[in-house]
Amino acid sequence: MTALFALATSLMWGLADFGGGLLTRRIPALTVVVVSQTIAVVVLGVIVVATGAFSEAGPQLWFAVAAGLVGPVAMLAFYKALALGPMGVVSPLGSIGVAVPVGVGIVLGERPGLLQFAGILVAVVGVVLAGGPQFRGAPVQRQAVLLTLLAAFGFGAVMALIAESSTTLTGLFLALFVQRVTNVVAGGGALYVSAKRGGRVLQEEGGWRIVRGSLPALGFVGLADVAANGTYALAAREGPVVVAAVLASLYPVVTALAARGVLSERLRTVQAAGAGLALLGTVLLATG
Repeated sequence: MTALFALATSLMWGLADFGGGLLTRRIPALTVVVVSQTIAVVVLGVIVVATGAFSEAGPQLWFAVAAGLVGPVAMLAFYKALALGPMGVVSPLGSIGVAVPVGVGIVLGERPGLLQFAGILVAVVGVVLAGGPQFRGAPVQRQAVLLTLLAAFGFGAVMALIAESSTTLTGLFLALFVQRVTNVVAGGGALYVSAKRGGRVLQEEGGWRIVRGSLPALGFVGLADVAANGTYALAAREGPVVVAAVLASLYPVVTALAARGVLSERLRTVQAAGAGLALLGTVLLATG
């Protein structure tokens, strides 16, 4: 079940990233984050009330609050890094965030077998290559590298924190709700500050009309991201965190394949090789 939940996480995160990337071509990135997460808050709020999940409130929810604060910071750092440096450098480097939950699993006493260890190495290399690493070209700004590392650490920290935020299914609903409320508050505050400083909140042409027309897609992005967090928490609970974290981090492969299938973007040779290695690593992990 660990492999199944973790692979579902990769699928949903990959599709959410793909959808979010398309939306940011028409709507400012921070607005996409805030609106999509607000939709997720509404849906999760209904689920929490319907299941009586508020009865699961406890100190572990502080992990969800922390995840909600770290997530927007990591996302903004990642978007800023993409603006400063080549995507062929930023995207693969951002994948190393998997080291955080893997490290947590090892600290907690997990010791992968030889076959699983080989699967981890193969899968991580595959994910990095699937991002289309750029080996030649102009020098990368130090700020872009630092921001990417900050984002990677943040993404990994969210995975580790959300896995510790609940012990039951209804508790998980409440934890995800708290995380998303924190996301909206933090992201909304950043959006307000950005607007005060003259930042762009909406497109100059179309404005709210574009946002309203994109609500179904925004809802999908927000809910897919929430579902991915949920299935990752279940994967980490059902089996080794090390295995769950690596399999859940295959989402860049899904994003690349979605771009190939929907936008007819041609996969570079290095990306195709990366996708193949990621698949091989998945098989090794699942069978190990």
